[in-house]
Amino acid sequence: MLSIRYEAPRSIAEAIHLLASDPGAHVLAGGTDLLVQFRAGAKQPSAFIDVKRIPDLVGISLDTNGLRLGAATPAAAICEHAELGRLWPGLVEAVHLIGSAQIQGRGSVGGNLCNASPAADTTSALIADRAECVIAGPGGERVVPAERFCTGPGTTILRRDELLVAVVLPRPPARTADAYFRLIPRSEMDIAVAGAGASVTLDASGTCTAARVAVGAVAPTALLVDAAGQALIGTRLDEATLSLAAAAASAAARPISDKRGTAAYRRHVVGVLAKRAIVSAAARARER
Repeated sequence: MLSIRYEAPRSIAEAIHLLASDPGAHVLAGGTDLLVQFRAGAKQPSAFIDVKRIPDLVGISLDTNGLRLGAATPAAAICEHAELGRLWPGLVEAVHLIGSAQIQGRGSVGGNLCNASPAADTTSALIADRAECVIAGPGGERVVPAERFCTGPGTTILRRDELLVAVVLPRPPARTADAYFRLIPRSEMDIAVAGAGASVTLDASGTCTAARVAVGAVAPTALLVDAAGQALIGTRLDEATLSLAAAAASAAARPISDKRGTAAYRRHVVGVLAKRAIVSAAARARER
């Protein structure tokens, strides 16, 4: 008879101890992916470590430096936070795309990251916004950029005894804004065929002084496309510049062909989405 433990630690240290002492334990941050995988037989944990009762993992902290988002904070709490929507509208757009209202009540950005789907909407948005992942383990904490967190489909840099505790974002400078776009086969509740996030900073004259572009669902992990961002800096984002950035996004893509779209289609579409994200982010930046 299968026996699976349920643990609900009240501290990060307790959660790390439970993970270190049981190689088969899995973190339960919301369960919207893990429980589906469990029922399908894809994962057979010896224990579920529910981290939603750890105060440091659930909550939104915003100050003059930026945002600290607890890894198990429900997506719904992010979507309902007015100041987050003002400062990072693109990120909130991406979070709002996580499943249904019911899923958003349990699912979290941290869980979305740790599930490590190449098509995860929040990952590209986080990368564009210069997010960093705070990881705790027996030796203390380490911080890695969001673009380095996922290493392949379903895999991350987390060691067996480590836990993602928070995602931190620097407060956006003046005249900076973000945006996220994706393409899905249906009108809602589907995963991306391709996705793109962008963050753009403009000076008083409208010249781009900083930019980041990230793409998802077109490679084994979401990608930071340095060439796309660099193409924008020093320009007023004219059509020729936008076309260069779109071409860079398409060139960086390493998609597969499957029933959702061919590799060639995904490569083309991600360039289109990157351009739209840049244009939207720039329009928002001009309003600030």
